[in-house]
Amino acid sequence: MHKFRTYTKPWILRETAPSRQKRAAKILRILKKTYPAAKIALRYKTHWQLLVAVQLSAQCTDKKVNEITPALFRRFKTVADFASADTKELEQLIKSSGFYRNKARNLIAAAQKVQADFGGKLPRTMAKMVTIPGIARKSANVILGNAYGVVEGIAVDTHVGRIAQRWGLVDTDNPVKVEKKLMALIPKKEWYKFTYRTIDHGRAICTAQRRKCSLCPLKDICPSSLV
Repeated sequence: MHKFRTYTKPWILRETAPSRQKRAAKILRILKKTYPAAKIALRYKTHWQLLVAVQLSAQCTDKKVNEITPALFRRFKTVADFASADTKELEQLIKSSGFYRNKARNLIAAAQKVQADFGGKLPRTMAKMVTIPGIARKSANVILGNAYGVVEGIAVDTHVGRIAQRWGLVDTDNPVKVEKKLMALIPKKEWYKFTYRTIDHGRAICTAQRRKCSLCPLKDICPSSLV
């Protein structure tokens, strides 16, 4: 079981709330300028395919998911196809995504839920979306935003969680708490794009393995660049 941590970085403790709010606004302006075309990297054609791709992306790169889904969607084309899928066959098709047994179970259960309770179509609210097996807030935010333009929060994936800490905007790795803190700092109209701009930044500059602070457009206002 994951143990969430609260961080006590010096820059987080010393910064006042108004100062953090002002710096968050500067970060947002720079992100918008640097990554104007940021968008989801997963490839899909239907809302259901989006849900499948999002579920597969857990603990897996979007690049790998995009390699898996063409063959997967040729074999299982609809919600009904997934609902009646053979578990072992589905497992083999998604094996390289990792945690494939759990993902296969969730995908079949999700399809059955969508068929039984939502008429074969994905729901449009957070409350209903998170009743689908394998879908929590992060996934629901991604699906709702991309499928329907419904924005009820900020999708906090590993990139967003990691970088928000490095920016000193949050002091925890609990994704629910990270989302809540970011929602208080980022204007709602920016929530959807903020996720993808931060992800692009995490892939290009602020990587998990090695930060490229010398190349970072945010280095002058990012407190962790001094550490």
